[in-house]
Amino acid sequence: MKTFNSNFPILLVILCLLGFESKAQVTDVNTPLHLLQPDYPTPYMDNEVEDVKEVLDRVYDFLENNTASGMIDKKTKKALTETNRFKGDIDFETGAFRLTSYEWGVTYAGMLLATQATGDDKYAQYTHKRLKLLAEVAENHKVSDVKDSPIRSILDPHALDDAGALCASMIKAKRDGLDANLDPLISNFITYISEKEYRLEDGTLARNRPQNNTLWLDDLFMSVPALAQMGTYTGETKYFDDAVKQVKQFSERMFNEEKGLYIHGWVQEMEVHPEFHWARANGWAVMTLVELLEVLPKDHPGYQDVLIQLQAHVEGLAKYQHGTGFWHQLIDRNDTYLETSATAIYAYSMARAINRGYIDGLAYAPATLLAWNAVASNVNEQGQVEGTCVGTGMGFDPAFYFYRPVNKFAAHGYGPVMLAGAEVILMLKNKEFEINDSSLQLKVTP
Repeated sequence: MKTFNSNFPILLVILCLLGFESKAQVTDVNTPLHLLQPDYPTPYMDNEVEDVKEVLDRVYDFLENNTASGMIDKKTKKALTETNRFKGDIDFETGAFRLTSYEWGVTYAGMLLATQATGDDKYAQYTHKRLKLLAEVAENHKVSDVKDSPIRSILDPHALDDAGALCASMIKAKRDGLDANLDPLISNFITYISEKEYRLEDGTLARNRPQNNTLWLDDLFMSVPALAQMGTYTGETKYFDDAVKQVKQFSERMFNEEKGLYIHGWVQEMEVHPEFHWARANGWAVMTLVELLEVLPKDHPGYQDVLIQLQAHVEGLAKYQHGTGFWHQLIDRNDTYLETSATAIYAYSMARAINRGYIDGLAYAPATLLAWNAVASNVNEQGQVEGTCVGTGMGFDPAFYFYRPVNKFAAHGYGPVMLAGAEVILMLKNKEFEINDSSLQLKVTP
């Protein structure tokens, strides 16, 4: 780690002066006060790639040891080693996290990116092994088994939560070279998103909970990246068109241009739309924009609008970053707690946007690195991610968001940490930082 050290002789003099207060009082005359070290609560420094990877390794080790990678007979509890026995009354091995949740779709994508960033194949193998397992179970657990299937939400999705994140991760894994029969699952997911999920009259993806005709900001991420990946996977423009339409129509209803933030929920029948700027939902939104731009053809008529929307959202988010590097549970309410998963999503999205040239690295790279350092400080020695808000529905009063519990087994934190660390590594490989007049800044080569 590179920290304040270029002024070590001067600081040594300062420390000596402070140690002998009886002989000399530190004043503006005898001491360069501007060189005194601030008491930063989060490490304020340029990172080494090895330091970031060490955090990712801790998370990987925890997840590898606490997530299933095989199947058991539900009655005998014995491991099933032959895939043709993945039938009837079976279940996943004991684990702390579900392999079929949208949160784990994010984790699968994070592991793939970690291998791309570090060259260490173990991360991608984590994803490959488990997605291949899901494909093998699906081949043997047919529709007649859906009711009691351990992969029921894959075989018969009932919400965007069931479909989008997993679908996107499966397409990424296929493009990454995974040899597994995932195409039937991908097709099932995209059919659900495109044809079965409830929509408003103008085609905007919606839900009828907690109220009829409700837009959930989360649903941008539960749909758009999968649609975008499918556009690349198949070459069919209709998927890009739908993805861009969702971003446009969600943003028209839910983006507060003055603050640069999205509201969490929008109900068609409400005359007034309560503005609760929940952090993780804004994370899903900004990550959606980055993920869409990643594959959206630059000559698509909606490309520039998506880019402008991303830049506006990042500008809004940056204004509310806390001095520790975190963001608050309700972004614009500094009396709510500091939350890890959203901060990790912002760190990933901003680093990715910097690496792709979507946003100004000079302006945002230091804040991005500070966000990563904050996130890293909440990964404990066991590799558990602390400070993550548990699963959260939609509310229309502040207490609902203020007092949502946090838990180290909240699955929402792990994928974002893997994504953030991996993308920060890529940023560190391509950008150089320096302490410039006591401030961490991107180094500019003349």
